[in-house]
Amino acid sequence: MSIYNINLGIGWASSGVEYAQAYRAKVLRELGFKAKFIFMDMFQYENIEHMTKNIGFQDDEIIWLYQYFTDMPIEPTTMSEERFEKTFTLPFEKKEDGNKIIYSFPNNSYMCAYLTRDHRYIHRVECVSDGCLIRKDFFTSQRAFTEYYVPYDNKANLYRRCFYNRDGSIGLDEYINGDDSIYRVNEHFFYNKEDFIGYFLKQLHFTKDDVVIEDRNTGMESAIFKAIGDAKLGVVIHAEHYNKESTDEHNILWNNYYEYSFNHHKDVSFFLSSTKRQEETLRAQFKKYYDATPRIETIPVGSLKELKVGERKPYHLMTASRLATEKNIDHLIHAVVKAHEKIPQLVFDIYGQGGEKDRLTKLITDYNANSYIRLKGHQNLDEVFKQYDCYISASGSEGFGLTLLEAVGSGCALIGYDVPYGNQTFIKNNGYLVDYDAYDTHACISSLSEAIVKYYEEDHPDFHQASYDIAKEYLDEEIAKKWKNLLEDQL
Repeated sequence: MSIYNINLGIGWASSGVEYAQAYRAKVLRELGFKAKFIFMDMFQYENIEHMTKNIGFQDDEIIWLYQYFTDMPIEPTTMSEERFEKTFTLPFEKKEDGNKIIYSFPNNSYMCAYLTRDHRYIHRVECVSDGCLIRKDFFTSQRAFTEYYVPYDNKANLYRRCFYNRDGSIGLDEYINGDDSIYRVNEHFFYNKEDFIGYFLKQLHFTKDDVVIEDRNTGMESAIFKAIGDAKLGVVIHAEHYNKESTDEHNILWNNYYEYSFNHHKDVSFFLSSTKRQEETLRAQFKKYYDATPRIETIPVGSLKELKVGERKPYHLMTASRLATEKNIDHLIHAVVKAHEKIPQLVFDIYGQGGEKDRLTKLITDYNANSYIRLKGHQNLDEVFKQYDCYISASGSEGFGLTLLEAVGSGCALIGYDVPYGNQTFIKNNGYLVDYDAYDTHACISSLSEAIVKYYEEDHPDFHQASYDIAKEYLDEEIAKKWKNLLEDQL
């Protein structure tokens, strides 16, 4: 049996979907199942291997759509300056500039070589001639692929990508015209990405003993369902699966990420929810709107190796997430500032990276709160949660909430909005669920602030033990049993 897990992209600040996959990879590895994780997006400005390894995948577990048709492995970038410079046939001048090296040549051309994050190796090189970008080369241990550009309307326009075999021959060609692409593999041509993906999936030769798990399928739903063959198909529900406001007694508005799978539920072997509450909701909706009873299982998207115990810093709050609009970190800042007026010892640390960083930094500065509200950036949090009294979240919806799991596993008290599904799963008798109204931010902030003050003004030593009690259900061995039982049932 092989387990194929399908996703689109990954990044340095990955979402919960990628972290859920990394947890799953670890569990399947320890159970002895052969697992592959497939990524369908194009990655230009970072080697996919660096990002997958960063969150715990092993190189031989990764399949990248664009590299699959070559014999190049998933591997780190190791192209040194010395090796790269040996390919030059002209004399050159060299200038280092931060994370890049500029090579100038006597024929009015230059190359800009961009370094990996550790500044040790060359990841990509941009080639410019007579002031025009003409080519970009991307490297792992050797040149992995090339992009070709032509000047048009005072811009560099990408028109072709070539993905190479080890001997330098081309394994995959992509011809590009704006948003449209034609793909060529040997004598086969594909005139859109969905057809190309369908062909790629067929090359994996799924058998009746294989399981294909969809984590993301946007833009390729039909291709996946057609390519499954005799394999078993599972669909993971990572977020809220429907729109409550647009649902009535006769019609339901599904989340468009899951709508195709729900409408084709007869072809799905199982759906996976990460919380029992969401499973129950989805099960009732299938019965009501489809008169159907598909298999729906609850398997958390994360697990805990152990419960973490440490010395907590009093009056220290924390949160951890992508710094994204939907996480409502600004709500937390407003609430902590308000609570700080009554609890002056309060300190709030925010862990994570994202597009909201500048706005949040300004908000903290405007409040003159830099001394007690701190942006801590992206860090390894394995031993961090146990240092804090309380974990607080302002997300308006969490399909599961890996950081909530880490928080209870470290015995933190929790404060968050009373919203599906993560908060309602992890916040019980160990903290406070507060009212959430998406249309009344002021009321939300006031509720959060009041909960913070209540927690610190009252004595709740039982909250920490209550979190540990909740966390025991999510230890590695418990989650491994669930996966083992589900997968063995598919045989």
